[in-house]
Amino acid sequence: MTNTTAGAAHGFMQDETRSFTSIYSVSFKILLAIALVAQVLGWHWRSWLPGAEGVESMNDGVKVAVYNFMSYLL
Repeated sequence: MTNTTAGAAHGFMQDETRSFTSIYSVSFKILLAIALVAQVLGWHWRSWLPGAEGVESMNDGVKVAVYNFMSYLL
């Protein structure tokens, strides 16, 4: 006897993986294009993204992000 449910589940996983990959790649390309255009035009595009506004360095930004995340866990 053959197991038909395993084949159906495997096909579903491939379809799901393919759709996730396509959504991710299209979103990445759009955001990259926006960032590149903004960088060339001299716009401050990093302030458009949510996060720690007014942080001077990446280390400070990471610290603020970690502290904000940790506050949700406690």
